[in-house]
Amino acid sequence: MLKKVYSTILLVSLSLCAKGQELTVPQLSQYIADNPFLMSPTYAGIGDHIKVRLNGLTQWVGIEDAPDTQTLAADARIGNRSGVGMLLYNDSNGFTRQRGARVSFAHHLTLDRYDDIFLSFGLSYNFNQFRIDVEQFEENNGQLPTDDKATTNHNFDIGFLYRYDKFFFSANAGNVLNKDLSNFNTDIIRIEPNKLRNYYLYSGYSFSKSKNSKLEIEPSVFFQWFESDGRSVTDLNAKFRFRDFEDYYYVGLTYRFLNDQLGEPLYIAPLAGFKKSNFYFGYSYQVITNEILGYSTGTHVLTVGMDLFQGISNCRCMY
Repeated sequence: MLKKVYSTILLVSLSLCAKGQELTVPQLSQYIADNPFLMSPTYAGIGDHIKVRLNGLTQWVGIEDAPDTQTLAADARIGNRSGVGMLLYNDSNGFTRQRGARVSFAHHLTLDRYDDIFLSFGLSYNFNQFRIDVEQFEENNGQLPTDDKATTNHNFDIGFLYRYDKFFFSANAGNVLNKDLSNFNTDIIRIEPNKLRNYYLYSGYSFSKSKNSKLEIEPSVFFQWFESDGRSVTDLNAKFRFRDFEDYYYVGLTYRFLNDQLGEPLYIAPLAGFKKSNFYFGYSYQVITNEILGYSTGTHVLTVGMDLFQGISNCRCMY
């Protein structure tokens, strides 16, 4: 009897998960690992090489079926003022599964080449497949659910990026199109959000004593707001980068909170990484500060990558 009740509760929970899906890659601290293209299409092609980054995000270690995400991102310049990029992702959360791709294009304009003032515009096409992994259910009186709630979705992201010397400001809108609810029945339409749009800002500045200084300090802030329910989060970041010619090492810290709970962080995440020759490595450990702390040891974010085929661009806007 207990097993039957548990299975019923689980089925209801998964049904609600299918209705509440947001069709987006979980946006945690991955972008801080020198991988801002993961966050915004406007960064496609910035960097005089092909940048490849593989990222693994394992949330709430110690809790069964906790969220787990893998992404593979690559971007490169085309010509002297444009860039392209692609992102592949696989995301699981309990019994729900998301897989998808994002193809991006960015164009970079020079507003003042002497003071290094640049303006970039980015556009992404998003493809997403969502389903419930019904094969993982245990049998309940010899019956298994047959409807995996599978959906295929198409959408777009847009954004712009302003850079002035070592200052940057990026504004973006994700999933700009409303969700098509024509395949849902009347009861589900009443609770299913058709607005998946989320808006996010990312801004920061790199300080150093002089042009020849090996130490850079980069404070930054990330803000994200979801149109469907009005919730929003903010990241406060600090990063210390030590340069050794073209190589560098960094340490930093991220403080994430809901904007209606400023003094109650969702997590605090120390981070560290390095770039040696063409190889990149980054790691972040997110210390959970809410009630999940009693059940989980935290969240791990690992990034590895390569910078390939370095060349010389004729435009500083690509640096």
